[in-house]
Amino acid sequence: MSGARGSQPTILDVAARAGVSKSAVSRVLSGTGRFSDETRERVERAAAELGYVANAMARGLVRGRTHTIGMLVRDASSMVYTALHAVMERRASELGYRVVTTTGVGRVEDEKSALAALVSMRVDGLVVCSGLLPAAEIAEFAPRIATVVAGRPELHPALSSVYCDETDGGTQIADAVAAAGHETVVVLTVPQDNALTQYARSQAMVARLRGLGVAVVDIDASFVRPPADVAADVAEVVRESGATALMCPTDRLMLDVCDALHRLGVEVPRDVSVTGFDGVYPLANDWIGFTTLAQPIERIGREAIDLVVGRIDDPTSAVEHRSLRGTVISGRTLLPRR
Repeated sequence: MSGARGSQPTILDVAARAGVSKSAVSRVLSGTGRFSDETRERVERAAAELGYVANAMARGLVRGRTHTIGMLVRDASSMVYTALHAVMERRASELGYRVVTTTGVGRVEDEKSALAALVSMRVDGLVVCSGLLPAAEIAEFAPRIATVVAGRPELHPALSSVYCDETDGGTQIADAVAAAGHETVVVLTVPQDNALTQYARSQAMVARLRGLGVAVVDIDASFVRPPADVAADVAEVVRESGATALMCPTDRLMLDVCDALHRLGVEVPRDVSVTGFDGVYPLANDWIGFTTLAQPIERIGREAIDLVVGRIDDPTSAVEHRSLRGTVISGRTLLPRR
């Protein structure tokens, strides 16, 4: 064995024990490419003997299952993904599974590599929580492993999904702003290649407001733009156009922009009402008082795990797309116009 005593075995150790190349081990463990039954048996035996990647994997090679679900989370700092992860871990534990998590770093190729790494650990199923990775990239894994997309609208025919209806959510929160009497509204919009979810909800806000006859000024809130720059644009529009409300695609951005507006002398909600989107702890708190659209995170997480375990148990089960409604939370940041 090539590693030092007590170190974790590597793919090179497995290759040496099995008497095959590193690439052959990679193909067998990821289930991709071509390899013979003899090569597969040698690699699996060597991996089990060495304890690679983990004890759960070694047990799974013997029993055919690891009772482990791999979860890709785009952004570990996101409160939405953190909340989803917690719900999924609880539900998986209830069903006798554990969750192994990896995170993306904002690039499609890195997220796809992260999924491949999870597959190489012999997880029984995958749950993808990312608004970035295209469906076609995720669907490549679906033929050989149970795969579910959670937290974003996904209608790919090979992928089951559970998500908050972004269009409905954007429409609901826009209705609340219009009902409060705001006639000129700023909406922070996110490009589709930044986040599918935020793009869909912000576009729904704009469409609904304009459909109701409300004047809309949309401001680019691309991820590369610092909140202070976005806030500066908002302050200028508020002062020049008389806009009385600002709609944000996430509660986190809402918090950052409100803080920046305060430093610019624009007070919320005295000078401009503000709404958010997501409604998860800790920002979904009565003391903070955000007006926002709360996603049904508990249901999304639990149902995603139920779907992936269902497909693990029965790979022939039908693909399902479950669209769930969010709920408007009324807070102190949205004032009526008199």
